[in-house]
Amino acid sequence: MTTSHSNPQDSMRSTWRRNQSQWTIYHKLLDSGNLHHIDLDREVPKFSKDTKVSYLADWQLNRFVLFYTVIPFAIHEVYWRLVGNNFGPLIAFFFYQQATKVMMTRALHSFKDLGHSIGFLDGDNHDRDGVPDVGVRKTFLTITAGGIMRAFATVYLCYSTNEPPSSLHWGFLIPEIGLYGLILDFWFYWYHRLMHVVHGLWRFHRTHHLTKHPNMLLAGYADIEQDFFDILGIPLMTFWTMRCIGLPMGFYEWFACQQFITFSEVSGHSGVRMYASAPGPLTWLWRLFDAELVIEDHDLHHRFGYRKSHNYGKQTRVWDRVFGTCIPRIECAKDNVDFNKKIKLALY
Repeated sequence: MTTSHSNPQDSMRSTWRRNQSQWTIYHKLLDSGNLHHIDLDREVPKFSKDTKVSYLADWQLNRFVLFYTVIPFAIHEVYWRLVGNNFGPLIAFFFYQQATKVMMTRALHSFKDLGHSIGFLDGDNHDRDGVPDVGVRKTFLTITAGGIMRAFATVYLCYSTNEPPSSLHWGFLIPEIGLYGLILDFWFYWYHRLMHVVHGLWRFHRTHHLTKHPNMLLAGYADIEQDFFDILGIPLMTFWTMRCIGLPMGFYEWFACQQFITFSEVSGHSGVRMYASAPGPLTWLWRLFDAELVIEDHDLHHRFGYRKSHNYGKQTRVWDRVFGTCIPRIECAKDNVDFNKKIKLALY
């Protein structure tokens, strides 16, 4: 659907998929992997807001992320044992960058199928925004840069050719993944909140809020200053915080942590109409305090938030609870969720 803005570059009009006459290499690359939130000419069901919402269990989400984390570790370990040498830094960079790309491509396709099956949030009022005609290049470059920059930072800071995946600090892995999400969300919460309330910072965040009904590809639809902090700044602050409190945060641990974070960042913009939390080993704990994050929480941040907003966290609602910036859910309120109507998240 079209959003009207005085600046043509602010338009969220998305017609390019049906008009190939003006396609560039960026349009072709996005289309080549079928990287779309819906398939054209395929029905998307619409439900009233009081229709019960389905439930996607935590273990399904955790299984998905762990599957696409353990598989590259296993391939890497087999190579080490068969060849007798480790990947060089350059090979490790390409290998793990591609491993994240595979996970996110599979996640996008899985969530797209779910959207066609169970619909999208606020679907009775508004369709999901597509990648805008004016933003195809920006979207593709952000997706590509995000994977490259995070993989480079992880390899540059942590990778050692003397350490195969079996050297991973297994005893620390589960608490590291849980704490990484909490600490990252603390830094992200304040960075995100300040971007909304400080006039001089809002201009770097407003582009991201042009979409009121985002899809997974629009998770990184933002100006370059925000992209830098989202992709590198906040993860680096979290990494050094973890190191400062005495956790090992080696290459493989950090890669695993980032797999969970990346999945949550993207799935949180999917808008699929279901009760699904951000994956992680501490979700059950946050839920005890009504502080777990579900897809609708960030969806409401986009739908109703502009300069003044709420639900600033993107991994949990812990800091939103602490600092009083949560708002009630609508379609995913507990009495509107059918926990017996369970969804399966396809692995492949």
